[in-house]
Amino acid sequence: MPTTLITGASRGIGLELCRQYAADGWTVHACCRRPDEAAELRRLSAGGRVVLHELDVTDGRQIDAVAASLDGAPIDLLVNNAGVYGKPDGGFGAIDDRVWLYTLKVNTLAPLHVSEALAGNVAKSERRIIAVMTSRMGSIDDNTSGGSYIYRSSKAAVNMVVRSMAVDLAKRGITAVVLHPGWVRTDMGGASAPLPVEQSVSGLREVLARLRPEDSGRFFAWDGAEIPW
Repeated sequence: MPTTLITGASRGIGLELCRQYAADGWTVHACCRRPDEAAELRRLSAGGRVVLHELDVTDGRQIDAVAASLDGAPIDLLVNNAGVYGKPDGGFGAIDDRVWLYTLKVNTLAPLHVSEALAGNVAKSERRIIAVMTSRMGSIDDNTSGGSYIYRSSKAAVNMVVRSMAVDLAKRGITAVVLHPGWVRTDMGGASAPLPVEQSVSGLREVLARLRPEDSGRFFAWDGAEIPW
């Protein structure tokens, strides 16, 4: 059966991705900052399909340690899901640079560094897919409401990272895409979000299952629609 590695796996979309892939018989490498405190993820791991890894995606040493623990084992699907919204910014004229830089570190730099560390594992697999969780809020074309400078910029930046990865990794047979999960009812999305996490993840999995090499570098929503940059 195929193998996936998922960051930000302790809750929300990441946890549901782990649950659904494990239920379908995949081997799941579930990464989160504090696995000892991730009660639901630990329950999933008791079934034997889910392997827990401690990983703060902003810590290069921990990224290297996870890569070393896998020892070159194939990873069919790498999902860079870990992300933050960051403290809501104050809008134009009231931006906290420290929050902005931390958000960029988590949402933009971390997916690149995790992908760099594990690209060799992905290249050894049958499916060879790297996916990064982004947001429609990172679409420049779609921004008609302004605001959210910090979050929007971090997602627009990771979109460009993945476009470049798609070009650079093509010679290794790797398909790289960005995914918009929708406004999902999670801790980040809030209770008023219209989309249940189970529906979002099921849709995302359908998109991932249909990917072909010619899709590399594209921006897809959870329902399969392509989003303009």
